[in-house]
Order: sequence, then C-alpha cells, then structure tokens
Amino acid sequence: MNDHDTRRPERRKAVEALRAHPSAKVLIIGGGINGLATFRDLALQGVDVALVERNDYCSGASAASSHMIHGGIRYLENGEFRLVKESVTERNGLIKIAPHYVKPLETTVPIFSTFSGIISAPMRFLTHKQGKPQERGALLIKVGLTLYDAFSRDGGSVPRHRFVGKKKALKALPQLNDGIKYTATYFDASVHDPERLALDVLHDGLAAGPHARAANYVEAVGVDGGSVRLRDTVSGEEFVMTADVVINASGPWTDLTNAALGQETELMGGTKGSHIVLDNPELLAATGGREIFFEHKDGRIVLIYPLKGKVMVGTTDLEADPREKAVCTEEEVDYFFELIEHVFPNVSVDRSEIVYRFSGIRPLPGHGDLAPGFVSRDYRIVSSQLGNSTMLSLVGGKWTTFRALAEHLANDALALLGTSRSVSTLGTPIGGGVGFPRTDAAMRVWIADNSREVGRVRATQLLERYGMHASAIIEELAESGDTPLRFAPEYSVQEIQRIARTESVVHLTDVLQRRTSIAFTGGASMGLLTELAGILAPVLFWTEEETLRQVTSAASVLRTEHGVALATDEAISSR
Repeated sequence: MNDHDTRRPERRKAVEALRAHPSAKVLIIGGGINGLATFRDLALQGVDVALVERNDYCSGASAASSHMIHGGIRYLENGEFRLVKESVTERNGLIKIAPHYVKPLETTVPIFSTFSGIISAPMRFLTHKQGKPQERGALLIKVGLTLYDAFSRDGGSVPRHRFVGKKKALKALPQLNDGIKYTATYFDASVHDPERLALDVLHDGLAAGPHARAANYVEAVGVDGGSVRLRDTVSGEEFVMTADVVINASGPWTDLTNAALGQETELMGGTKGSHIVLDNPELLAATGGREIFFEHKDGRIVLIYPLKGKVMVGTTDLEADPREKAVCTEEEVDYFFELIEHVFPNVSVDRSEIVYRFSGIRPLPGHGDLAPGFVSRDYRIVSSQLGNSTMLSLVGGKWTTFRALAEHLANDALALLGTSRSVSTLGTPIGGGVGFPRTDAAMRVWIADNSREVGRVRATQLLERYGMHASAIIEELAESGDTPLRFAPEYSVQEIQRIARTESVVHLTDVLQRRTSIAFTGGASMGLLTELAGILAPVLFWTEEETLRQVTSAASVLRTEHGVALATDEAISSR
C-alpha cells in the first residue's frame, strides 16, 4: 500500500472499490440490520455482493429499537405462532453467537387484576380488532407465559417464568404501585449496543474477502439501462452498478426506494415508535435492574428499562409518513410520564432529567384500517423485475430475527443465481463474540491476561464495548497510548482515532450516536463536540471550515431531533 492509499479515509476507499468493480451478482440497498445480515450471509457463501446505504450504517429504523432481543410474547395474541417460534429460537441463538452484546434480560410484568381480558383477548385473537382497551389479568398472562415457555425450550438458555403475589412482589420491588395483585417475571434478552452489533455483522461480511464490498452514504437514485444509478451523497458523484439480483432492504423507505428505481409499490405502512432516556437514580433503583414490561390503560404494551446507568422508557405506536423525520413529541413525553406514574407512583420525574429522545418508523407492511398493535411483525419477500435483474423487496423484519431473515433472503438470491448454500450462519459467532468468555472463571482469566497495559477496569470496559476485538485494541493502545477524553473520560483519544480510521466514519454524529453511546447516555456537550471534532479532523482530512461545520451540524441534529440542550449555532461560531 502506498502513501496515497493510507491518506484516504476508510469510507472513501469503500466507494472507490464499488466504482472500480461496477457489477455484482447481488446488490443490496439498505444498511440496516437486515441488509447487513444478508450481506454477511451472502459474503460467507463467496457471492460477489455489494451493499450501499444512503446514510450511515444502522442509522434508520435499526437505530430506533427498544434494545431488546425478544420472542414477542404479545404476538401470541395475534396468532403469529410461527413468528414467536422463530423469534425465541433466534433470541436463544443470539445469546450464544453474540454474547458480547446480547444478554438475558429479566423482565417483570405488574398485574392489577385476576380475570381481566379473558373474554376480550380471544376476540382480539379471532378478529384482530382492537375494541375497547382492557388490561390483561393474571389468568390470561399466566396462560401466555406458559405457552411462551413452551416455545422457548432450548436447554436452559433462559429460565422459565415465575409468578408471585403482592407481598413478595413489593418486597422485591418496593416502589411498585401497591395496587398490584401479582407480578410475573420471565426472561427475554437485551442488546445494549445494537449499532455496534450491526457493525460487527458488517465487518464479518467484509472480512470474507474482496468479493464483498459495502459503502455508507451512497444512495440508489435511479436506473440507467439495466444498471442501478448510485450517488455518493458526500461528493455528489454518480456511478452505476449492475447486478443479477437487487435486494431492497431499505425498511420503512422500501416504497420510496422502489419509486426511485421506477417501480411504484405500496408495500409499507410503518408506525412511529419513540423512546426517552432519563437520568433519574430513584427510577433506576426502583426497577431493581429489571425491565418493567406492561400494558398501559390504552392497551399499548410499554416498557421501563434500566440501561447503561440510565432508564429508557418507551414506546409509542403511531401512524407515520416515512418521508418525514420521526421525532419524539411533547405529547409522547407526557404519555411516558403518565405510564411511569402508573407503575411507580411515588417516583417523580420531569423533563429536565431527559438526556436523550429518539424515534423511528417500524418497517411494517401496509395495514389499511387494522389497528397498529395488530399489524404483523413478521416479514415477507416480494419479487419483481428490474430490467434484466430480479428485485427482491423486503417487507417487515425486526432485530430479533435478523439472522433467520437474512438466511431466507440469501437463499432466495442464491436460487435466482442458480447456486446453493455452502456455509450456514446458524450457530456461527458474530464479530467480537468469537471466543468470548462463557464462564466467570474464563472471564477472570481474560481480564487478567489483558489488564497489564490498561488496567483491569479499562480491560473490562473494552471487552464489554467490543467483545473479543478488545484484545487487538488493547495491543494497539499499549503502543499508541490511551489518553482519556477531557469531556468523556470513559473513551480515549486513541480509541476515537481508531474508530475514525477503521469504521467508515463520515460525520461527527456517526461517532456520537452509533460508534459510541455518548449521546444516548447524555454525555454530549459543546465541549465534547469540539473535542471529538478536533480528534477526527486529521484522520478524516477535515479542513478547519469543515470541522466547524461538523460541530454545528451535530449540535443541530442533537438539539432538533433528540431534544439535547446544547449551545446555539452563534455560540459555536464564536469559538
């Protein structure tokens, strides 16, 4: 590699690799978790595959998740037994193949009645009509959890559910509403860094060889003859890519992508889901480390979820237009505060404690007059012709089932290419999950072996953040130094430089929101934005003007889209 090669940002090299080889067997449009997982699957088969994402990887619907890997207990009421079976199977599998990011999650349901819902629930099951919201009582929840346990059998990946009465429930969680009659506790799983898991999936695909190429900030904008026209949204340059199979995995924007390619479809009907993140130590303590998962009085299933020392509260289910930016509204915040009061009436919360808001559009199918809560969370694949290519449009999909969904999409693509699967992703560890310590003893050994240069606390932190990739990072930090950031000392200068150098960073927001959890946990400040931009600038070859623009833009995004109070643009400009 010559000096010129080393002076190009990673992402620019990725775009040039696409332009240098403007054809592929499969072109995937969309770099959310489902597109990335399909890319990984096909790359592992040795297929010549390319992926483009119009924004940053995992920045759309995949970035607005509830941070859960779950079997979907409420899908039982919709009669979606296939989806529940697949979901719990994939949940148990992800605990094993991505143990660095996916962990069992203890979940408690507060129950306020015994028999409520035993008539309305069967009617919802049979008719899929919402009707008058009615809380599910203990009997109905017990039946559901017993059935859920039956679907979840997998050699003890997660424990079975348990029921307790009011006295024991309040002893375990004393801040709960004392109007409860029971609590039910079961296990699903959490994914504490979904965007980093998505990056691991991407890098697994890229590591398969030069036949697998991917670039973020590249948009599909049209068709030229038999080729898809792509635009580099950073430089504005356009080029074409020819493929035998085109996979549209652009989530809620599937119809818009199809329209850009000259195909008018009405496949999607996504709904908006919002969350807030609160810095409230009393609420955090009240959860007892468990997710609190329950039905609010309007029939919506909601959650209060301790995460990274904060508490995430969500979610809503509102009709949405994918052409408009989804943001969490003040009305939704009022709704979240109302549900907190319902479950923890003695815990006070206020808007000053919100450190981050986020909202996204679920990639649900069109559903007409069907109530949002009853729209299927299952997925399907729609085939059509795009010139001489076959296009497969993905409708639906969720985080939990990304591996199985990708296998399905990849199998369809392989069949169209006239070839067969050579590698299974079932049971294949993802990224930093390869070799991850499975026992406490193995964890102690790894930490002891890797703490000589950076200390035990830092080694543990890096293992949690990157999985087994932490070993290589620690080796690098041992040589380069590990200088804590002034405004976010849990990260270091050299760590951020490495992220910028190796993870296709284009904007400051890529680092703040997806390569790290700084914004999510309320760590963003004007001082931090300026500090990070100064670190990224020499790695990404930003001019002084571009560096200032990145700070201004990031501040605007955090303020207008995520409710993060930062200094005004005028204050930034005066620095």
